[in-house]
Amino acid sequence: MKPIGAEAVCGSVAPGRARARQAVLFAPGDLRLCGFSPPRPGPGELLLQVKCALSCGTDLKTYCRGHPMWRLPTPFGHEFAGVVVEIGEGVTQFKPGDELMAAPTAPCGACFHCRRGQENLCPQAMEKMVMGAYADFLLLPARVVACNAFRKPAALSFEEAALLEPLSCVIHAQALARPASAESVLIIGAGAFGLLHMLALRAAGVREVAVAGRGADRLQWAERLGADHVIDAAAGDPAAEVARLNDGFGPDLVIECTGQVAGWRDAFARVRRGGRVVFFGGCAAGTTLDIDTRRMHYDNLTLIAPFHFRPRDVRRAHRLLADGHLGAGRIINAHRPLADIAGVFEMLERGTVLKCAIVP
Repeated sequence: MKPIGAEAVCGSVAPGRARARQAVLFAPGDLRLCGFSPPRPGPGELLLQVKCALSCGTDLKTYCRGHPMWRLPTPFGHEFAGVVVEIGEGVTQFKPGDELMAAPTAPCGACFHCRRGQENLCPQAMEKMVMGAYADFLLLPARVVACNAFRKPAALSFEEAALLEPLSCVIHAQALARPASAESVLIIGAGAFGLLHMLALRAAGVREVAVAGRGADRLQWAERLGADHVIDAAAGDPAAEVARLNDGFGPDLVIECTGQVAGWRDAFARVRRGGRVVFFGGCAAGTTLDIDTRRMHYDNLTLIAPFHFRPRDVRRAHRLLADGHLGAGRIINAHRPLADIAGVFEMLERGTVLKCAIVP
């Protein structure tokens, strides 16, 4: 990474506007803190003063290797919460001073996929995704303001409110998988997404939740947050431990959260006959998965590969966070100022932090 400091400026700040900072990813490994002039919100838009942005596994993958859906250079960061400082013409549901939480995308509502209830596949959702949360200010477009933005409850911290986007992805995946309270679920991967899945399953009353992962710290976090079983994937005989779940039948549902082909392969191998697999973690472009078609057919398996979220998932995630019972903020275990954004990604690369709150 090139060195970053509050003094490093890319571009100029427009006259008459206060100096602000924004992290920009120019190329994999090349992240710079730049000066910029916060734009005036147009019709339906609002300008947010960022109070917290969260690190994300997708951001780490993008920092390391780029992303097929994001052109570089790009403002960086997409999980956030903050305070409204200015509203555009026509905005009536929010006013300056409101504490706000939002998802960074919203569907068009009219395309082929939107008309079929698959708003997560709306091309405009990703093409017009809000980027630039690692900043002092962030402009929210009209579609996001109208569809996927909410007032933050006063009792909810900005850090936990910023989890709205990743939790929406989790809620979407579980809505497709339909875990039942009597079932046994195995989560492969003890990172932030794996633990968010676990917390959502616990809140839904699922009987048995096991987490398999690597690293003593992450496994301890999973245990402290409520996993019924913690399985060290790097020690002993993890396959035998998984096979003992669910009274020896193996898990009814396996949720893969590593984003590695080896994790996808393992998820397919560990699910019981008649079970379901959720391939939640996105793998690198060009990778493939070999499937044993005989097992797929004769074991009556269901494979699900969810992507992103729909407005109904965002609303559900907002309700879960707002009622205060999920406790999702417990997965945020580091805080850093925006000026130390370089140090955040160094920590993420070392795997020494689950999720970091970047506070301007």
